[in-house]
Amino acid sequence: MLSFKAFIRSLMEIKWYIVASALLMVVGYIIGNRSTALEEFLMGQLEALKQLQQQMAQSPNQELSFFITIFYNNAIKSVLIMFAGIIGGIIPAAFLVINGMVLGLLLRIMSAAGVDITTVVVKGLLPHGILEIPAIIIAAAFGLRFGILIFQRMSAQYRSNPLNLTIGLWSKKTAAAAVWITFILLIAAIIESTITFWLMSAA
Repeated sequence: MLSFKAFIRSLMEIKWYIVASALLMVVGYIIGNRSTALEEFLMGQLEALKQLQQQMAQSPNQELSFFITIFYNNAIKSVLIMFAGIIGGIIPAAFLVINGMVLGLLLRIMSAAGVDITTVVVKGLLPHGILEIPAIIIAAAFGLRFGILIFQRMSAQYRSNPLNLTIGLWSKKTAAAAVWITFILLIAAIIESTITFWLMSAA
């Protein structure tokens, strides 16, 4: 179950949940980028991120500090939302929308300040984001599937069919997927704390 092929099979099982997760993040991005709704709340999220960045910048070894903080933060949150989906899938959905809104608001603020958004995306987001964002979306998709499965298991008709997916089996598949997602986020954290860090420092 820990094989890469098994992970790919699990992804194929939840392909529509992955699409739904991506759409939730896009909706969040649009809201954050174009609306003032919840702006005060989102500014609080950005301020927390700014303070965290300042703390990492004060470290004698900034690259190592960035790596540890980024990896720990992303890995813990991703694994949590995979299993937190057991509460009806609410937490993964909210996580995606809020993160999309924060990203949308951040880019809106930078654009208003005259920052070249293309450069920010290419140098500051794309190198690590090409792995990090899909990993987070996939993690949330597993959480959403968990939530739907809980509702399905409440149905007597669904429970009576021995061929239907059980919570125990999906928990094992989710745990195995969490290993691969953590590995992907490890690579993304390495890239973000080295390549992205150097590109943005030279900008």
